Amino acid sequence: MEWRYPEKIISCSSLKEKLGNDDVRVFDCTTLLDYTDDHPSKPYDVKSCFSEYEKTHIPTAAYLDLQKDLSDKNSPFGMTLPDLEILAENFQRLGIGTPYHIILYASNGMQWATRIWAMLEAIGFTKVSVLDGGLKEWQRLGFATEAGVNEFQPADFGAQINSNLFIGKERVLSALGQDGCILLNSLTEDIFSGKSRRYGRPGRIPGSINIPFHELLETNRGTLKTPKEIVSIMNNAGIKSDHRIINYCGGGIAATLSAFVLYQLGYNDLEIYDNSMSEWAMDSKLPIETDI
Repeated sequence: MEWRYPEKIISCSSLKEKLGNDDVRVFDCTTLLDYTDDHPSKPYDVKSCFSEYEKTHIPTAAYLDLQKDLSDKNSPFGMTLPDLEILAENFQRLGIGTPYHIILYASNGMQWATRIWAMLEAIGFTKVSVLDGGLKEWQRLGFATEAGVNEFQPADFGAQINSNLFIGKERVLSALGQDGCILLNSLTEDIFSGKSRRYGRPGRIPGSINIPFHELLETNRGTLKTPKEIVSIMNNAGIKSDHRIINYCGGGIAATLSAFVLYQLGYNDLEIYDNSMSEWAMDSKLPIETDI
């Protein structure tokens, strides 16, 4: 069994061979969530990792600042998707566009790179690969890094807006109880079950299935498990390729890793609940369930 689009998952060795090519642009997508459980009305602070990028990054890579440049500044949530036309303009300004092959990575988990992948999918730019294992795997293999700052000249592409990939709470609410619709929760079991109150009201969206995003990754390396292993995980959870699958998590980050993997396995009807439990748990009118 193989990935549907193997070129969208790039190994560190393959990237090393491509570095320096004129048509390749590499971006560090790392962002940090500083969890603040003392005030669950704001479960985390979103912090740029630009200073960490300045110290160590893959050679030639520029930095994408998710919150500063690629999120809705008027949203009460830290990483809400902005207007898609504006998003396309911002990506172009930062150097994403034709004819470049865009390679995304992060230093603290592939989910930050897949968040950017999903955002680019939503505006129709598809010449994108995610680095398997990110910076940690790159360093584990002993490949060179550099310090300093790289920036790319602006690029251009014809944006094709897909307003159905990222969805809001209204569409999630309307999907509850629908036959053939799966709500896939990518959070840890303690949050899913309601043991943790990280997002305010404890629990999950009713009827959800829990596959923590880290179960899709090799424990020690942070690289993706094989397609066969992940299909087995999905089958054991009762998730089939003909299901409509709404992916969600705490703030629309980890859910993009699940969506990316499912997309790579041929699951076609995929959506991502953008603000996820950060929004759902704070709205007392929305239903919630726990195991407590």
